[in-house]
Amino acid sequence: MSDSSRDTVEGAGWSASEPGTYRELLPGRVKKLSWLDPRTLWAARNGVVASWFGDPTGRTRARWVAQRAAAGAPADKVIRREEADRFSFMVIGDTGEGDESQYAVVPGFLRVSQGTSFGVIASDVIYPVGGADDYGTKFFRPYRDYPAPLYAIPGNHDWYEDLGGFMGVFCGDAPPLPPERPGPRPLGRDWWRALLWHRPRPADGQRLAEARELRSAPGQRAVQPGPYWAIDAGPVRIVGIDTGLLGTIDAEQGAWLREVSRGPRPKVLVTGSPLYVDGEHHPCPIEGGGTVDEIVRDPAHHYVAAIGGDIHNYQRYPVEVGGRTIQYVVSGGGGAFMHATHTIPRVSVGGVEETGFRCYPLRGDSLAFYSRLYGRRLRLRRFFTLTEAEAMAVVAERIGVPPVRSPGAPVRVTRRVRLVASLLGAGRRPDRRARLRLPVRKIYTRLFSPGSATYSPPFFKSFLRLDVTAEAIRLRCFAATGNLAQELDPPVEDEVTVPLV
Repeated sequence: MSDSSRDTVEGAGWSASEPGTYRELLPGRVKKLSWLDPRTLWAARNGVVASWFGDPTGRTRARWVAQRAAAGAPADKVIRREEADRFSFMVIGDTGEGDESQYAVVPGFLRVSQGTSFGVIASDVIYPVGGADDYGTKFFRPYRDYPAPLYAIPGNHDWYEDLGGFMGVFCGDAPPLPPERPGPRPLGRDWWRALLWHRPRPADGQRLAEARELRSAPGQRAVQPGPYWAIDAGPVRIVGIDTGLLGTIDAEQGAWLREVSRGPRPKVLVTGSPLYVDGEHHPCPIEGGGTVDEIVRDPAHHYVAAIGGDIHNYQRYPVEVGGRTIQYVVSGGGGAFMHATHTIPRVSVGGVEETGFRCYPLRGDSLAFYSRLYGRRLRLRRFFTLTEAEAMAVVAERIGVPPVRSPGAPVRVTRRVRLVASLLGAGRRPDRRARLRLPVRKIYTRLFSPGSATYSPPFFKSFLRLDVTAEAIRLRCFAATGNLAQELDPPVEDEVTVPLV
């Protein structure tokens, strides 16, 4: 087994000199997606519009579900697969920017996924707005050599064009929804939302038929009953929910979730919005009352894990609930730009303390990565750039824990190192009083802390393999750096055995 980032600097991909083969998989010309481009931000405006003028996704989702039911989808929305008590499946989240960071994941994913029965994409299949014509280079091409079906749950970006592309690809060529009958539009919230709402281009989807040929083998075909579903496979039930634009679910989906969660069969939840993330608990409200996490925690429902996408890294929180442990996992490192982990404060949430928390990339690697990025971006390389050892040491100092990876020689944490860590939003201990007032610290963090980036290896991407038996699930997080060493032998960054009995 190869070294991981927890073992060595080489295992993290820092000192590798030989790039991976993923560039051979890229289309001839890759259009870089920049989240600093005003055109991209304007196209992806529906989340902001929904938060200001009301979220229509519950109503739209109900129309999609009704359309699929009329086409013969099972009423209980359960996909029944003939799997033995022993089988394996993959989980990969937040995949489709279509650039090097997505394709760098593919070679390792194909190696690790050998022998798996299917895969699940957990949130944000396509960036920036889920357009149907983006599926060719951002879904069908990168995963054309994965021989098994790929199921998916949508993320907020898949909803930026009202889910049309997602439904057409994953739900049996679902036709576009007919337009709703226009009603009276007084100058209120609905009027402003209708005026500002981003909608698909009329010609969107014309290249979809050609793209499908890249994953046209019978064994690759996956038809799911809608944007939320359950899979019965071997001894477990995998439940996928659609949290829409704003990280909530509608009353109809909530009622279905309560029903499909009943019974003694062990269950794994897959959700677009993680329930534990960045040291915080987000239980996910259900329209009409209750939360998703109340359903997960109910001992009668037998959930053993909840995996969410949306945040572009890996995190794991083993939460004790009534004498049992539920593994809450963030798995959004499948290809999109990396969300920082160094901004996560010392963890103390849900009974999980820092010693039980796991993340990838390590906080120190995240800080070193973004110090280099902003050193280049601001043309202040000598000031901003931190070595991996300096970044690991200052994070350990601020969090109040020993460095995860031994730095070897002693490292001096200088004023400059501390200042760069502060400017980039490196987390601090909760028992240490911040010198800046909260609004000022938020401005600092949002101004300097990473929100988007285009970069080169190491990419710090990740994906999961889950090996299921009648007794337990073995969950492993594998890394993809874009370097050949990790491509040939993807390192295991985290591993946990989840009992089913």
